[in-house]
Amino acid sequence: MERIVEERRDGVLLLRLNRPEKLNAIDEQMLRELCAALEEARLDDAVRVVVLTGNERAFSAGADIDGFANVTVEELATSRSDLPQWDIIRRFPKPLIAAVAGIVFGGGLELTLACDIVVAAQTARFAAPEIRIGLIPGAGGTQLLTRRFGKYRAMELVLTGREFSADEAERLGLVNVVTPPEEYLDRALELARQIAQHSPAAVRAAKAAIVHGLEMPLDAALRFERELFLRVFTTPEAQGAIQAFLERRRAKQQGG
Repeated sequence: MERIVEERRDGVLLLRLNRPEKLNAIDEQMLRELCAALEEARLDDAVRVVVLTGNERAFSAGADIDGFANVTVEELATSRSDLPQWDIIRRFPKPLIAAVAGIVFGGGLELTLACDIVVAAQTARFAAPEIRIGLIPGAGGTQLLTRRFGKYRAMELVLTGREFSADEAERLGLVNVVTPPEEYLDRALELARQIAQHSPAAVRAAKAAIVHGLEMPLDAALRFERELFLRVFTTPEAQGAIQAFLERRRAKQQGG
């Protein structure tokens, strides 16, 4: 692959967007390669968590506008639609952590919104700037920003296209933690390693419960959570951990 660089570290797959000369602008090839890497990671039991990053200058400046030069609206709606690729990213079943710095605009912001945890360098700058060129976000931006921030804040950000800082993103709830520029990737990898230590089945179930539960009425979400709980209850990891806990407690009681 050319647009994506892969690196594996103890159950963690690091995927780096690799178009530095274009500020990691997202084109068809990058989306194809990213989805191929995620599909491979989905099927690989050795991969427990994925970290997605760019470089210090830019996570991603958004969609590559050059790709719109010779395309018709009919092609965008059919043969050249990128909706299937974005669905693959949003539906990836394992934890997906974004480690961002520099420019996080447009499609780069939407890619961040598709992740589960976000670690940002203090240098990160976010925006949904599509309105500035007569467009709107088209890969989930309006819907995910509204679900994350609420109607009024999403309206402001989308209708003005203004930039906002990593600190503001943290206050709004888009970013989990803000770090000095030299630490953001290490912090994201450390979070990934912590998650990778836990039962893969439980981690996937927890992600599914949170992500899909948000789309359901509360009663249905609670039933869905219980269904997932019962499913992971029978796994060897859960049963082994329960037995180990009981044995430690019995040993402590006998010793006391």
